[in-house]
Amino acid sequence: MAALVCAIGLLPWLSRTDPALTVLKARSAERDPTPEALAAVRDQLGLDAGPLRLLGQWFGGLLHGDAGRSWTSGAEVMPSVVQALGVSLLLVAGALAVAALTAGLLCARTLWLGSRRRLAGRRSGGSGAAVLAALPEFLTASVLATVVGVQLGWLPALGWYGPRWMVLPALSLGLLAGAVLGRMLDDLLPGAFAEPWASAAAARGIPPRAIARHALRRCVPGLLPNLGLFVVGLTGGSVAVEQIFDIPGLGRLTLRAAVAQDLPVLQTGTLALVVVAAVAAGLARLTARLLLGPALRDGALQSLHRPEPPAPRTPPLVYGALLLGVIALGLLRDPLALDTAARLQAPSAAYPFGTDGLGRDVLARVGHGALTTLAVALAVSAASLVAGVLLGLSPRLSGPLVDIATAVPPVLAGLLVTGVAGSGPWTPALAVAVVAWGPLAAHTSALLRQERATTHLTATRALGAGRWYLLWHGLLPAVLPAVTRHALLRLPGIALSLAALGFLGLGAQPPSPEWGLLLAENQPYAERAPWAVLAPAAALALLGALAVTAAGGVRWPRLSRLSRLSRPRPRRQAVLVGGDSS
Repeated sequence: MAALVCAIGLLPWLSRTDPALTVLKARSAERDPTPEALAAVRDQLGLDAGPLRLLGQWFGGLLHGDAGRSWTSGAEVMPSVVQALGVSLLLVAGALAVAALTAGLLCARTLWLGSRRRLAGRRSGGSGAAVLAALPEFLTASVLATVVGVQLGWLPALGWYGPRWMVLPALSLGLLAGAVLGRMLDDLLPGAFAEPWASAAAARGIPPRAIARHALRRCVPGLLPNLGLFVVGLTGGSVAVEQIFDIPGLGRLTLRAAVAQDLPVLQTGTLALVVVAAVAAGLARLTARLLLGPALRDGALQSLHRPEPPAPRTPPLVYGALLLGVIALGLLRDPLALDTAARLQAPSAAYPFGTDGLGRDVLARVGHGALTTLAVALAVSAASLVAGVLLGLSPRLSGPLVDIATAVPPVLAGLLVTGVAGSGPWTPALAVAVVAWGPLAAHTSALLRQERATTHLTATRALGAGRWYLLWHGLLPAVLPAVTRHALLRLPGIALSLAALGFLGLGAQPPSPEWGLLLAENQPYAERAPWAVLAPAAALALLGALAVTAAGGVRWPRLSRLSRLSRPRPRRQAVLVGGDSS
């Protein structure tokens, strides 16, 4: 935590920018940066004393409850950060309610079939969750604000004055979180329903509702670490939603401070996010231990990861064919050709996906942007998966690192990476990878904690199996498929995070046809020309559906053989040979 706050305090000097110039522009964009004006700002803020002196003064005041004053507005930092944190936590509470409802709807089919012993041979869908997870938060927020708030007038679209103003922002944030959590829960439920207690409960006539409730209690501990990460991520990472709905939350406050290099506000806001992350992670681990009870300590759990039927081949083929078809048709067109007479034209034979605000062919831009978007997003996802699994194997080491990485918003991570490594073509990918491994590591640690307490692993350990044998033949086969599906489910979100850094000049810049940039460029025209936004959004949703359905066949190479060995075999009858039984 101290290292992170110190890195933020050194941010202007790491990025080799003049903080006096940035603060002056933030105070008044029209004022000329004359040497006299810059010198006055340096004298007022004490910048000539150096970053270490400023950090020492800030830490000294923080010990007495004084975080200093804002460099741009002059207001006290602590009251503004506390107020923004309260707003963000209230918004997160509403978003978590929406996420719980969304996850429940996505898992309703599995719960209904499993509680009635009808789940054998059936696989979870996953396509609906993938489509929801691929929807950008700012696109969902823009559509809800425009349609529900402005056109229909059902709910207020701007401001923060009461519960009615919280509904639309909570929906924008909760749908994506609920889709990811629902997909992860849907992966675990079949294993819970296959445990002996479920069969015994059904045989004794216990109502299906009670069986479903206990199955949820069995699976929720594996999701609690990621739920805690969602709380932290939504608290500081909901910048776009707070901007669209004009919500004075902590995410918007820290973003403005980062852009203006208002170090007292930025350091205090980041410190508040880290504290929230630590508290949320501690509560998640404590709740998981309370739910599992003595079974976690005594090694009496059953494995939730059972052999699944072969993945259906039709859905990924259909999604892949559609995506490849769109990309192939787009590559045949010019993505940079301007036709000012055809601005914001609706889809037609000449322009199947319509045109954007400059008269460019949207289909051509989607096709040409696929190459960059998919290549970089796949590389970052693969690196995050490897790092998440490796660090998740050592939860004592990765636990604090996950809390810190999750507390840092992607925009701030981009600024820090740029300050340390410099600006370059791979800077956005490195910045996103720095924080993208956290949820995968938390998922790996949670599943490993339960898998280590299973009865079959306890028995294998009692037979003399070594640590590497248990890891290779017992733990990784049970954990890797679920974590890989989790990583693929986050693939569209990583593509959007890469595009979000373009607003700071770190990622793709116009006229690049990168998908996330297409969404950002066409978002102001969402009401007049929705096709310009729906085309790249549909491509991202199609990518998510393809990734999740294709990942249904992800298995550890030896898992199928071990599962056959673990199945109960029919007892052989004794055969009399020469009067002896054998």
